[in-house]
Amino acid sequence: MWARFLPLIEERGGLLESAAAAVAANRLSIEQQQAACAAAHKLAGVLGTFGLTEGTVLARELETMYSSQSPPDPALGARLISIAAELRSIVQNRK
Repeated sequence: MWARFLPLIEERGGLLESAAAAVAANRLSIEQQQAACAAAHKLAGVLGTFGLTEGTVLARELETMYSSQSPPDPALGARLISIAAELRSIVQNRK
């Protein structure tokens, strides 16, 4: 079942990485922010389904950061990038 969901999981992770880079560059669009929030929400659920609790916690943190009506502060860019990288590592180590 993991193999079936892996491409979608990786796509959502990539979207979160792109959004984090956009925040760091102070170029996050509202569409990117909404997509990142949705991706983080879905990723939190699917990672939890596969027992990746740490990934769920990190994805929920991203969801919270992207759910605000205003974009995340660019000063948080490094933290967002770090979380997205941690999520990628969690997914890659699960393979």
